[in-house]
Amino acid sequence: MALTAYLRSGKLAVCALAVVLGGAAAWSSSAPAPRPAKTAPRRIVSLNLCADQLVLALADRAQIAGLTRNAADPQLSAAADAVRGLPVLRGSAEEMMAINPDLVIGMPARRSPAIAVLKSRKYPALDIKSPSSYPAILASIREVANAVGHPERGEALIARMNHDLAGLPKAGGLRVAAYYQRRGYMTGTGTLIDDLMTRAGLVNLAGKLGKPSLSQMSLEEMAAARPDFLIVDTATAKVVDQGTEMMHHPVLDGIPRIGIPQAWTVCGGPAYVKAARALSQKVSAR
Repeated sequence: MALTAYLRSGKLAVCALAVVLGGAAAWSSSAPAPRPAKTAPRRIVSLNLCADQLVLALADRAQIAGLTRNAADPQLSAAADAVRGLPVLRGSAEEMMAINPDLVIGMPARRSPAIAVLKSRKYPALDIKSPSSYPAILASIREVANAVGHPERGEALIARMNHDLAGLPKAGGLRVAAYYQRRGYMTGTGTLIDDLMTRAGLVNLAGKLGKPSLSQMSLEEMAAARPDFLIVDTATAKVVDQGTEMMHHPVLDGIPRIGIPQAWTVCGGPAYVKAARALSQKVSAR
């Protein structure tokens, strides 16, 4: 996940609704995923941006009782166009209790002043983790498809994704790339970005340098490392703040850039295919 996307926009990795509900007894990280429902849930609420996109892809619109406010943000959500006409929640405990959901999907935060109000209400829940690889994306799709009562949709979506990814060339030729973000953040190995780089035949500079999954790298260090490509969020093409200004420093001018919308990489979901295709095509063109 491109973590600085949230830092820039003031939205942390879990939306306000998740913060309200975090830590409730119903969401133990060790709790097993629900089995396919005999009766499909009718009032599904999503707790975070990544859950939003899976719910939109797999549930009936009539089943969706609430999405997060990030769901409609096209810079963060690859499914923003599909949100129109669906309820977007503010994140209050009263709002949740009024809905009385029969399925809550997402990874909740662990602290909230509203826990005292909600802890006695145990809603059926699926706690999904943020995928860091393509196989993990497929596992999440199956979990959510089963939970919303449409396992066949999950398998159909997976089949389409596998088909669309088949034959994409590893055009990178083991050239080195860095996923460089605002304020000099660089994404390392064990992440979805790293998985995409590997699929395209690229070597992640962060892994080559032994950096952690998220680190900061100065302009001078990046210029000295001289990767073959800088992979960047397309939104950084214009200088809008100090974080983007540093990415346009002349010291980086000689390094070719590949722009990928962060909405395609911030979550592990169907948009992975768009990111993989774009990355492969742009590397092939170099």
